[in-house]
Amino acid sequence: MHDCAMLPLQAKKLASQYQKEADKCNLGMETCEEVREKAEEALPAQMKLTAMWEIRARQKGWREKVAKSNAFPYFI
Repeated sequence: MHDCAMLPLQAKKLASQYQKEADKCNLGMETCEEVREKAEEALPAQMKLTAMWEIRARQKGWREKVAKSNAFPYFI
């Protein structure tokens, strides 16, 4: 009979542990979502800055082409 009396207590304890884990998970999701939103907001400014630097580089003679790595043959 002692074991039957302990079951509700164990169930409450286990439910509490699961709730704590769920709360941590939800907090992590909220934090992740906040960071994603901030990154999304910053992206247009970063793209504008990148375009500005690319324009300056092109004005100074930079041409886009695939670079050949001298290290590549050593990894074969």
